[in-house]
Amino acid sequence: MDNRPIGIFDSGLGGLTALREMERLLPGERLIYFGDTGRVPYGSRTTETILTYARQDTAFLRRFDPKVILIACGTVSATALHHLAEENPLPIRGVVGPAARAAVQATRNHRVGLIGTAATIRSGAYERAISALDPEIQVTAHACPLFVPLVENGRTRPGDVVIEQICKDYLTPVKEAGVDTLILGCTHYPLLREVLGAFLGDRVTLIDVGAACARELARELREKDLLAPVGAKGESRYFVSDEVENFSALASRFLGYRVARRIERVDIDKY
Repeated sequence: MDNRPIGIFDSGLGGLTALREMERLLPGERLIYFGDTGRVPYGSRTTETILTYARQDTAFLRRFDPKVILIACGTVSATALHHLAEENPLPIRGVVGPAARAAVQATRNHRVGLIGTAATIRSGAYERAISALDPEIQVTAHACPLFVPLVENGRTRPGDVVIEQICKDYLTPVKEAGVDTLILGCTHYPLLREVLGAFLGDRVTLIDVGAACARELARELREKDLLAPVGAKGESRYFVSDEVENFSALASRFLGYRVARRIERVDIDKY
């Protein structure tokens, strides 16, 4: 057993989808979440900048002596995971591998779609992971740079003509490719599930990368006997690099409850 917390970070609020799943699966665990809300989004940055930010995020979370750090950010997982894993003496997990495995298991026609930030798509990380599992699978990838800011601003509901038009513009090539599985390659995207599902149809399976990585991490901790002691009281703490009030107002959309009293602001440039 291991009562140390689990660290989770993302460029903003999207990683809360992974935290929510961790809370559901492992209610006895202590979770430390950092959202880099002052520098969101990461997806339009250079690889060097993303790595710099990710190193700072990791350094902050290591203050809490976590037993593992979960990168609940598709962009960082796709571009910087191997660097962070080599540089840190504790397990670092990301979303790419779990999501790739989930997609390979889900597809029936060997045609998988992938949407993500520009940096995620540019990295080719998902294509490599899927090809290693099944080289016959065809991946159709498309960058969706406007999705993150729209989600962060609450533009997620069916009937919103802005998000519906942008969804159509982005996903038409993916739909025309005949995919039966779509990887939501950013942890913000599950909040667009209804809009995406309505456009693609109910025959397309949507892979929530945050939930997929949370499930794999929970299984790993259980198999390695690294869970908190039986009867432990879990809790979640939240840290951000920008205004606490803005995070509080939006986080409830990801989590389904208010977190106003448990949010602290961090000067991430110190790390």
